[in-house]
Amino acid sequence: MFTSLNPGTLGIKVSLEEGLALAQETGFEGYDFSIQEVAALAQQQGVGQVRDLFAQHGLQGGAWGLPVNFRADEATWREGLAALPQLAETAQSLGWTRTATWILPFSDALPFEENLRFHASRLRPIAQVLEAHGCLFGLEYVGPATLRAGHKHAFIHDLAGWRQLKEAIGTGNIALLLDAFHWYTSGGTRGELESLANEDIALVHMNDAMAGVPRDQQIDNQRCLPGESGVIDLTTFLRALDHIGYDGPLTVEPFSQRLREMPPEQAASETAQALNAVLAKAGLR
Repeated sequence: MFTSLNPGTLGIKVSLEEGLALAQETGFEGYDFSIQEVAALAQQQGVGQVRDLFAQHGLQGGAWGLPVNFRADEATWREGLAALPQLAETAQSLGWTRTATWILPFSDALPFEENLRFHASRLRPIAQVLEAHGCLFGLEYVGPATLRAGHKHAFIHDLAGWRQLKEAIGTGNIALLLDAFHWYTSGGTRGELESLANEDIALVHMNDAMAGVPRDQQIDNQRCLPGESGVIDLTTFLRALDHIGYDGPLTVEPFSQRLREMPPEQAASETAQALNAVLAKAGLR
């Protein structure tokens, strides 16, 4: 596994070249990128030039966000789906074949089974395009009980639910966007993680939960840097990932206003230091 900078999760707005320089300067090993930005550059300068740009900064390509809005109206979904093959082809040519999106854990309109069918019908065509281009498709379950409270129908919010959705979609490339915060708030265990294989995980999000808040009262967008509070047992989490041979990116998603108010270099540097510290504590550095 390798550390990867995603500027967007830290509230940093940069171009690709600025982001790569920032990742290099602050000690990351990889970079999560916009597939649209990378594809545009590849079209202008060639795939080899894009690969060389990352190599010049000593960085691996990390993961890219799914460029299809499957939650929107059908026309928007189909528009994104139509553009996906060219983007996936670029990712395949580069060898950076990890993409992911998240699943809303409730619905006020659709009961569970109906919602499962809706998600499968929207996600299956996306998965098929990605599979044809050798891409892993990560789906993130969202764990906090507070996010489901007050809504009519609960939906997928743990690993068991992810397995249901994976089966409903039915392609061979469905994986997890595994988030430490959602693992914790869903009551996840080490055994649960060790039941997975490396190819079951497209991307890992690292973070910590808020101190002094019971697990079932944690709020989705209130988190902190890995190891900052010590609430989540990240040593167990990381050792389980190491046990199954996970070889993908570790990206920090802290939802931290404190970091957003920092200069980009300081925010990225603190993030890298926190990530390397929890890896060292787990004996993985």
